[in-house]
Amino acid sequence: MATSSDAPVLDTLAAMTVDSIEHCGMDEKTLIITRIAALVAMDAPAISYLAHVNPAVKADFTVEELQDVLVAIAPVVGTARVMSAAGHIAQAFGVVIAMAEAEAEAIANAEAESRNMS
Repeated sequence: MATSSDAPVLDTLAAMTVDSIEHCGMDEKTLIITRIAALVAMDAPAISYLAHVNPAVKADFTVEELQDVLVAIAPVVGTARVMSAAGHIAQAFGVVIAMAEAEAEAIANAEAESRNMS
């Protein structure tokens, strides 16, 4: 099946995620907990965690709950995987913060430019 999208891989991953959510009976928070645990078990890269930041925020998933997940699965997946996950999660949060700062700066610059034109 050919696709005309500029990002066919991302589109496919997004579609898979939507299908998974539509066919899953879990509440949002349980779904995030399950996905985070799976990402840790697979030693997923930071970009995989980044894809779950917005859904985690929407589900009111807290840093304390994230820490609880890591503590709960540590005996199963091991110290190395948990420490690797912590680093990848920190990288993902760093990207989110950098994006938010860039957006805030762009808004501030646009507002300043708008005031200067008045």
